[in-house]
Amino acid sequence: MTLRKGAADIATMIRREITKGTRELHERLPSERALAEHYDVARGTIREALSQLMRDGFVAVRPGSGTYVTYQPQAPSENVIEAANPLELIDARFALEPHICRLAVLHGRRTDFDTLESLCIQMENCVDDAAAFSEADTAFHKILAETTGNTLLIWIINRVTSVRSQDEWTRMRHLTLDQRMITTYNAQHRQILNAIRTREPERAANMMKDHLEAARLSLTRAAET
Repeated sequence: MTLRKGAADIATMIRREITKGTRELHERLPSERALAEHYDVARGTIREALSQLMRDGFVAVRPGSGTYVTYQPQAPSENVIEAANPLELIDARFALEPHICRLAVLHGRRTDFDTLESLCIQMENCVDDAAAFSEADTAFHKILAETTGNTLLIWIINRVTSVRSQDEWTRMRHLTLDQRMITTYNAQHRQILNAIRTREPERAANMMKDHLEAARLSLTRAAET
């Protein structure tokens, strides 16, 4: 038995077409009659669906002309990245990276772990070079995200990590990354990688929390100077 489509169903279908770009901004929609035939529903159903889309800001009616697409997807705002400070970066990472460690345990491959190992070695050879350490550190966390195979998480982490290119982050790096902190971070990276390699998801997540907490404390102290 075929279920009869209601106005909400039609609105959802048209909304999906608009958000996917099948129906583009400023495009004139077919007439109510044509839409009714296309979706095999009554014209009253189409009229109510279009009313819903109007309320949601997806279409607008121009008297005597027709119904036009008005929805514009919002482009990612670079202002958010530019305005973010290092503490906000750490807080955002706190919400994501412990679980990334769990997923790395589930989905990580030997080649991923070998790459992380090489980055650990690289960081351990940069105790006297904060800039080189920071570059390898960024790569370590990005590769860790990539081991999950989750494209959305990878995209988010890349956006969050881009804060590191801001001037404020560079200033804080100079204030916080001394030999003692780099040595501490190196030990923590090792603990995280070892826990992932031995397939201990909660231990890996907790090691990441400890690592990010140490970074947050260091940044907080530096911000107070």
